[in-house]
Amino acid sequence: MQTLLAGVLAVFGFAPFGMFPLSVVALLVLFRVWHRCERAAQAAKAGFTFGMGLFSFGVGWIYVALHDYGYMHPLLAITATLLFAALASTPLVLAGYALVRFRVSPNVKVLLVMPALWVLAEWFRGLLFTGFPWLAFGYAQVSDSPLIGYAPLFGVYGVSLAVAVSAGLLLFVSQVRWSAAGKLALGGLVVLWLAGAALQQVAWTQPIGEQFKVSLLQGNIPQDEKFSQEKLVSTLETYRRLAQGSDARLIVLPETAIPLLRHNVPAYYQEILRDHVRQNGGDILIGAFEKEGGHYFNSVYSLGTAESQHYRKDHLVPFGEFIPLRGVLGWFINDVLQIPMGDLTSGGDAQVPLAVAGQLVAVNICYEDVFGEEIIRPLPQATLLVNVTNDAWYGESNAAVQHNQMSQMRALESGRMMLRATNTGVTSVIGTDGQVLAQLPQHEEGVLTAQVQGYSGSTPYVRWGNIAVLLLLALMLGAALSYPRR
Repeated sequence: MQTLLAGVLAVFGFAPFGMFPLSVVALLVLFRVWHRCERAAQAAKAGFTFGMGLFSFGVGWIYVALHDYGYMHPLLAITATLLFAALASTPLVLAGYALVRFRVSPNVKVLLVMPALWVLAEWFRGLLFTGFPWLAFGYAQVSDSPLIGYAPLFGVYGVSLAVAVSAGLLLFVSQVRWSAAGKLALGGLVVLWLAGAALQQVAWTQPIGEQFKVSLLQGNIPQDEKFSQEKLVSTLETYRRLAQGSDARLIVLPETAIPLLRHNVPAYYQEILRDHVRQNGGDILIGAFEKEGGHYFNSVYSLGTAESQHYRKDHLVPFGEFIPLRGVLGWFINDVLQIPMGDLTSGGDAQVPLAVAGQLVAVNICYEDVFGEEIIRPLPQATLLVNVTNDAWYGESNAAVQHNQMSQMRALESGRMMLRATNTGVTSVIGTDGQVLAQLPQHEEGVLTAQVQGYSGSTPYVRWGNIAVLLLLALMLGAALSYPRR
């Protein structure tokens, strides 16, 4: 029960609550329980219950998508949500099991092994079954914690490591009290946080070119109406009206804002949008589906002064956008869930930034911006990041604000501004320091217009990706194993 409640407590460190020290407190509780475990099964159970508290409470909005918009029976939706939480907890089960198997001194476990295994579990969760890095503890440090200074160097997992090391140091101090070792550990904790604050003052990238005006459109189309034929004309009219009301050089529509295949979008409609943005001297990015051969893509394409280009979503969501093991599980999408366009094709990971509005824009669609190692692929060529998404699937839950917080981390890691155009929110402009510079209220129609800036150069994370933090983890575990057991 103790670890279950600690997992629930950790959720309050993330948006919208923003009480980032609770991440350290929650880990301190887990580490203390792990420290007392003598058997691997005990530690594995502690990891599982912590994960169930974290994910059942933190991503319970999955129920909304399954029941309210996937039309799954309530009991089945609850079961599926809990099973998902259990699956997401699996890496913590493995971490707890491995911890007891490490034959090292208790203090070395607290200071080196526990923090390293925690971050390895987060990293592994980001890979497992195409990855679910949601609620990695580094995200809770955005944007007020001093520890975000480590993001441009080591990415979100590096920030998570700083959180975990902080918890380990506090546990160590609580054990040795005010001995010389305790004072040294406390000093190390202070240095860790002060160094993070100092790193925030470093400008890793540089502005390039002049500032220019951007408009991000939020149509606020209810999810249960988004793909309705009866509402199609109304949807098209909403985005035409919002776009024509903007004089921005770059206008961005949300993910699948136009709920049609691109070749079915009326030619006159596209001409209206093209002519308007040409008068502005710029371009418009439009979210729609594309078809090529027998394949369907979740895409963003451009119209305007530049030659028309497109980006096709690479990292697809299993069961939402493609069917794993289609021959066995295809019935799940077709018969149990009612998700439109639920079997798409990936656009591939070698796509180049879009040359629009005088910028090189790296577009990512919806869930893709939760994978830092993928967002940096088009860097340092890209000067600007744009995310288009539709979090209407999750109603008025915390999903959208959690998602926006992860986009803030991507801006920090890359040293680029992040522009988010969403259907129902959070539509926002995020600076290179991870701060939200402007945003629209959720669940309201609107246009967010702001002056933005392109950037050039590379942060260390752009150059290293996750390799640097994985090397740190390997060094920590290697040092633990080589340290005399006594």
